[in-house]
Amino acid sequence: MHDFTLQELQCFDAVIRAGGFQAAAEVLHRSHPAVFAAVAKLERQLGVVLLDRSGYRVRPTEAGRSFHRKAIAVLDELQGLRRHASQLAMGEESELRVIVGDYAPIPPVLAMLSRFFARHPHTRLYLDVEAVGGPGERLLDGDADLILHGADKRDPRIEWLDLGKVAFVPVAAPRYLPPALARSPRTEDLRALTQAVIRDTALHSERRDHFMLAGAPQCTVPDQAMKKELILQGLAWGHLPRFLIENELRSGKLVSLAGRHLPGSVEDLVAARRADRPHGPVAQKLWDHIRAHGPLASAARKRNAVA
Repeated sequence: MHDFTLQELQCFDAVIRAGGFQAAAEVLHRSHPAVFAAVAKLERQLGVVLLDRSGYRVRPTEAGRSFHRKAIAVLDELQGLRRHASQLAMGEESELRVIVGDYAPIPPVLAMLSRFFARHPHTRLYLDVEAVGGPGERLLDGDADLILHGADKRDPRIEWLDLGKVAFVPVAAPRYLPPALARSPRTEDLRALTQAVIRDTALHSERRDHFMLAGAPQCTVPDQAMKKELILQGLAWGHLPRFLIENELRSGKLVSLAGRHLPGSVEDLVAARRADRPHGPVAQKLWDHIRAHGPLASAARKRNAVA
């Protein structure tokens, strides 16, 4: 089997997407015979029939669908490489995509990004907020240049900067719990009470059940601010970042349920990016900026303490 060319892959992809050779030729600004010949040559080199030409419209065979899924990944990588080369030639990226995770401290994160992008006005910031497994999934899918969240440090595809640790505390409003459960409740004691949990924005990754109590009624919320308000109003109990509730714990508006049976947890907050892909000059400057201005979690704790 001989090596096939990028042009042949592009022609095959265009035929699949456009639904025919003539339509693909128009998309690619090539002649119908040239596109037909490229796909036929690709099939000969692979020794596989990729297209069913028996009907009015050509359709991929089962082998064709499987091959196309792999071809898309190659073509997407090429597009990304072309974009990166263009950005390098211009000296600055035209855009950067940053995703903030659900337990990143929002005020210092936004302040840090604001200071940076004020110095780089020609690079547009696209900012999204994702939760639980969403940030990591977006990063690995190529939909984000950088995430501020947790990350699997064992994954060789990513590199990270430690920004601090975020303690999660199980809490409730004082009036929400029966008096007998106010101190160090057991998990079985809480099973009949509604638990507030963050909605996982991952689309295809395996779902993670952070802090979820099996069998308990649940109230699903999109972010930590909504979760905090729900708990403050006595509608549920749940785990919240300590930096978000320091004042409420001191004032007694919230009580900690942490104890031997419900210890809470401590999560790493990191800035993470792909280690297996090149980064443009502005992306690298942002990385260096974050390295110089962390840890964000400590800044959030200080802000909350003096509020």
